Amino acid sequence: MTVVVRSVAAKPAPASEGAAPPRHVAIIMDGNGRWAKKRLLPRIAGHKQGVEAVRRISRAARKLGIEVLTLYAFSSENWRRPEEEVRDLMGLLRHFLASELDELVSEGVKLRVIGAWRKLSPDLVALIDGAIARTASNPGPTLVIALNYGAQAELADAARTLAERARAGEVDPATIDEKAFEAALDTGDLPPLDLLIRTSGEQRLSNFLLWQAAYAEFLFVDTLWPDFDEKALADALGEFGRRQRRFGGL
Repeated sequence: MTVVVRSVAAKPAPASEGAAPPRHVAIIMDGNGRWAKKRLLPRIAGHKQGVEAVRRISRAARKLGIEVLTLYAFSSENWRRPEEEVRDLMGLLRHFLASELDELVSEGVKLRVIGAWRKLSPDLVALIDGAIARTASNPGPTLVIALNYGAQAELADAARTLAERARAGEVDPATIDEKAFEAALDTGDLPPLDLLIRTSGEQRLSNFLLWQAAYAEFLFVDTLWPDFDEKALADALGEFGRRQRRFGGL
């Protein structure tokens, strides 16, 4: 994996000719709180602007031809935040699903949700189930929302699933390889992750897509998530196009 720290404000160099665009892009949407703090606003104001950035980048991703966009919306560790903030985040999620669903349907976008999202409140689970059902037959692209998601828990769940199948005689343990394990992950039927972006200047994965990121390209940008826009995403794709992906070879 190549790690590059680059501000999106930097002048982009031309992408390599013939470089294949990323099929699957994931974003760790970081910086809502700092965006609000810089403006002497409550944190919820930053989260509201973060939702606007989700709308903006979801549309930009479709325009730029990204097949799968995966967004880290709420981690399994985010429950440690103050109760009021968690409640506000869940309220914003409800509002986003209710307000954006018609557009997702009309644009042919398929909605996917990964993580332990069925442990959320029953009304929110029902709302998510309805949104997934309404977009299930859409041809794509795919918008993946990671909710109550933790990569370590995902890996443990995949191992448990394969162990239970082996105990039931459905699979020979000797045949379990990387492909079999990958198929048991939440993202098993999605294209491999090509590019992982984290906003706000932080440089860590924060328990996000640990398996999937094995050969992804990383891009850490200084821009706070509420300020991330179509140009920033296009610049990130340009940076990806200049990378030489060897996957362990020469």
